[in-house]
Amino acid sequence: MRRAGLWLGAALVGAVLAMAVVSLVWTPFDPTLVTPGQRLQGPSAQHLLGTDGMGIDVFSRILIGAQTTIVVGVVSVGIAALLGVPLGMLAGQGPKWLDEIVMRLTDVAYAFPALLLAILLAARYGASPVTAMTAIGLATIPSFARVTRAGTLQVMSSDFVLAARSSGTRWAGVSVRHVLPNIAPLIGVQASVTFAMAILAEAALSYLGLSTAAIVPTWGRMLRDAQTVMFNAPLQAVWPGLAIAAAVLGFNLLGDGLRDLLDPRLREVR
Repeated sequence: MRRAGLWLGAALVGAVLAMAVVSLVWTPFDPTLVTPGQRLQGPSAQHLLGTDGMGIDVFSRILIGAQTTIVVGVVSVGIAALLGVPLGMLAGQGPKWLDEIVMRLTDVAYAFPALLLAILLAARYGASPVTAMTAIGLATIPSFARVTRAGTLQVMSSDFVLAARSSGTRWAGVSVRHVLPNIAPLIGVQASVTFAMAILAEAALSYLGLSTAAIVPTWGRMLRDAQTVMFNAPLQAVWPGLAIAAAVLGFNLLGDGLRDLLDPRLREVR
């Protein structure tokens, strides 16, 4: 029962990944094929989730939307981890003044959420997937930096690290050999939680037209298109909404489950 959330999260994440992989080679219909004569049809044997306001198969668009979700999430988390983890390790191992500078910079960064950064970048460079991924990645750097700093401080007080430093091991050696392997579980949990945040942010940016092009199906854009037919065909908003909710819930449950599994203190309490 303690791992039920972990398994449920893994199943939901696996389903999203499976949809993304399958859509690379197969979709029931062309997700950009407009057929006005079949617009707003309900679920049927031919169209499992019906068709939208332009007659496009909804299930095909859901499958393609999983691709965008995974790509944006992976790139955004990658940007945040590549920048946030070294900053956190630097703050945790450096002198007090350096720690204060890094933490105050992260406090300032918290004032610029992904949506605001995306608007600023879109105004300068234009709306695109690169803009969305960059904005989400930059906005989540502080989370990685804080988690990494906390883990680094804990590891640095360990006897084996003190022994390594006493033997003359340099900062880089301590980081690579001792600190990074011991905080890797923390980083993995943070990556899972940040992935869920990235999915929500990408959906919001797509809804506002600040992410992918109009011809690229995304779950957020599907919600935007569904608002014009909300009363005539409410299922048009239900399907992408469920997809977003399932993906976010899956990554959150996976992160919580991994934290409970990898943190010995939580295992002792439970």
